Amino acid sequence: MTPEMWIIAAARVAGSLPVIRWAFAGAILAILVDFSDLFMMNLITLGGVNNYQAFDKWVDQVYMLAFLWVAVRQWDGPGRTVSIWLFGLRLIGFVTFELVQDRWVLMLFPNVFEFWFVAIAAQLHWWPQYEWTRWRIVGWLAVCTALKLTQEYILHVWQVLDNYTAVGVVEAWWSFLTGLF
Repeated sequence: MTPEMWIIAAARVAGSLPVIRWAFAGAILAILVDFSDLFMMNLITLGGVNNYQAFDKWVDQVYMLAFLWVAVRQWDGPGRTVSIWLFGLRLIGFVTFELVQDRWVLMLFPNVFEFWFVAIAAQLHWWPQYEWTRWRIVGWLAVCTALKLTQEYILHVWQVLDNYTAVGVVEAWWSFLTGLF
């Protein structure tokens, strides 16, 4: 691993830990830090990132394990049970991706666990009396799955971000917004 990869990995690990204390805010932070590696790769020049997709999926395991830790240790009912199943599904996808190195695998095994975790953390934080019925679980899983599949399609099939640098996108948006005034 290059020094750049070590720095990014350290940031991703540090960004994953707050979820253990603050489930919702920590999850949002972990997801934002996950995306921050796109900026770090543009701003740090210490050897580059080899095979970004594989590296990213390995480092993702840190925040996902932190999410799982919270789900298993602090939650009960459908929040815990569905989280465990969704983590298992994503783990199968992670192993399959590592074996075949094809980004389409990420569409077959989307990380619905991530969005489900955020939904449950939000529910427990703001609506602790919310009752989970079978149909509510199905409905929320459908929403989480649709959102995650959309994200996976944009990132891994269209590969929208592959043609841009994160800094370049921010500069383009800044130029567009300041051009309005």
